[in-house]
Amino acid sequence: MTSLDQMQRDLDALGRQGRRRALRPIAGVDFSSNDYLGLARAPALRDAASNALARGVALGSGGSRLLRGNDGEHIALEAEAAAHFGSQAALFVGSGYAANTLLLATLPQRGDLVLYDALIHASTHEGMRLGRAEFRAFAHNDPAAAQDAIAAWRKQGGTGHVWIAVESLYSMDGDRAPLAAFDALAQREGAMLLIDEAHATGVYGAQGRGLADGMDRQAHAIVIRTCGKALGCEGALILCAAPVREFLINRARGFIFSTAPSPLIAAVVRASLMLLSGGQARQDRLHRLIDHAGRAWSAIGIDPSGSAIQPVVLGDAGRAMDMAHALQQRGYDIRGIRPPSVPEGGARLRITLTLNITEQQVTDLAACLKDLL
Repeated sequence: MTSLDQMQRDLDALGRQGRRRALRPIAGVDFSSNDYLGLARAPALRDAASNALARGVALGSGGSRLLRGNDGEHIALEAEAAAHFGSQAALFVGSGYAANTLLLATLPQRGDLVLYDALIHASTHEGMRLGRAEFRAFAHNDPAAAQDAIAAWRKQGGTGHVWIAVESLYSMDGDRAPLAAFDALAQREGAMLLIDEAHATGVYGAQGRGLADGMDRQAHAIVIRTCGKALGCEGALILCAAPVREFLINRARGFIFSTAPSPLIAAVVRASLMLLSGGQARQDRLHRLIDHAGRAWSAIGIDPSGSAIQPVVLGDAGRAMDMAHALQQRGYDIRGIRPPSVPEGGARLRITLTLNITEQQVTDLAACLKDLL
């Protein structure tokens, strides 16, 4: 049997399990993107891109940041991001996935312990797999379980540093982490706290500073803020203490050996941060939509998540995919999520709320869901 034959057998097995993925064109009303503030197609960001091109900003960087790829737009963005979020330093990388992976692959050292929330993103798992430290999961959103894991590790002879990895808002359940409790735990234990703000940056906090607003300035905290969701762009910002930034520049293979992100995109992210600094109007509109949706979900027997991410857990993967297909046929872009992206028995519809939709469209979707359920 050739390698291609084995690949085809594996694909066929995924198909029989109802887990084979496929790429489809965009169609229907947007209830699946993470463009929470509706900035991805916003005229203000299009103008920012046009203006940047007009003043000669390059499309491509031409090399890694340590060679000739360290464009002035990258430097300006990092300075402005650090000022906006209140951190000592910032580092711009190609994606949130890259940020989580290079952080966990680089910072924890042999003899250290990484504790991670059981529902943490796949990119964190990839970083831990590439890294040198031991890693253990703790129960979702449970600081006491993390505390117990640290105590057990110390009792077993662990003497290194502890790293605690959480998300502030989880992408499949739409629930928030008790960040204050995790922060207190990190301070008690002398641990480093890694917070992925992918789904909270731009949506929460004064001027879109997220649920971790104020933690960026703490030396023991590293905050990842992706630019491809509410900011409407691409890439990710790592907000951290200055020595962490310098260590990553010197040791993170995922940074050192990657071509730098597009200077044009860096210029547009700068414009997006300026929009956040300019007021809360978009945030306020989104939260009114979340409140409206919460009432609509409650009326049909679905417990509202209270965030822009609303899961409808159906359990069976086949049922989730059939329901998603039925909704797509009715003009709604809603996707079914199956294991291994969620735990076994946790297949669901993942509905997201963005400023690309209206309250009436949410009301209509709720009526449609009621009929199908």
